[in-house]
Amino acid sequence: MQKQTFDFETATISVVKKGEEVTYEIKRSRKQAEFFTEDLGNGVILEMVAISSGTFLMGSPTDERESLDYEKPKHSVTIKPFFMGKFQVTQAQWETVAGFPIVKIGLNPEPSSFKGANRPVEQVSWYEAVEFCERLSQKTGQNYRLPSEAEWEYACRAGTTTPFHFGETITTDLANYNGNYVYASGSKGIYRQQTTEVRSFPANAFGLYDMHGNVWEWCADHWHDNYEGAPNDASIWLSSDESLIRLLRGGSWGNNPEHCRSACRYDYNADDGNDGIGFRIVCSAEWT
Repeated sequence: MQKQTFDFETATISVVKKGEEVTYEIKRSRKQAEFFTEDLGNGVILEMVAISSGTFLMGSPTDERESLDYEKPKHSVTIKPFFMGKFQVTQAQWETVAGFPIVKIGLNPEPSSFKGANRPVEQVSWYEAVEFCERLSQKTGQNYRLPSEAEWEYACRAGTTTPFHFGETITTDLANYNGNYVYASGSKGIYRQQTTEVRSFPANAFGLYDMHGNVWEWCADHWHDNYEGAPNDASIWLSSDESLIRLLRGGSWGNNPEHCRSACRYDYNADDGNDGIGFRIVCSAEWT
């Protein structure tokens, strides 16, 4: 695969206090990242962004607003380079891959509640997301999979340590969530009550879109109640009882802003899905 570069817009929020009045300013800037494309056929492509190696502190600090015990303890994790989907898997991508040869289970080519080729696919279970990855891998000869939880948080933060990769707060000008609620010094915004197309808001500093809001994203790991004993190498953390409970990250269009924080994590039955759950895929950087 040939890596290419792309330019994108990212944004940060600064809180401005004038007396008792609190507002925020959005600063936008241009960045560049590397990626490659996978041609899925029927005019549908998959764009995979290069995520560089690094070490970061995973989890929420004790003083982060709305943080919970299962986001702790904060711990150091070292990441190997990998590629991650620029967008949440879209309905066009899902429908195309659903037409590939079956590996283990059948896939409904049009499962989503909110229709649109460039909206994220939703109403998919963890097992269906894994089937998508396995069909894509079988077709392309590359190892596509769901991200580990550590890979996901590293990619979401993109070098930041604040609750959101935008900064200390979040606004519906920059993400799709329930704008009837606020976080920290933020203000109320729009509650769209549905998904939005995947390129609707600025990317983070790595060039990834919708890491906060729109739809929750499945991770490969089993759910654990906290990070005691968590791997420090970003590997997929599985439990011995093969529990059906898996992990979701990122929040959705229907969630309050605190659920969209970089450290927020949620447990969900692997057999289930709803109109606020989708996924994003990764692959190894070793073969590029």
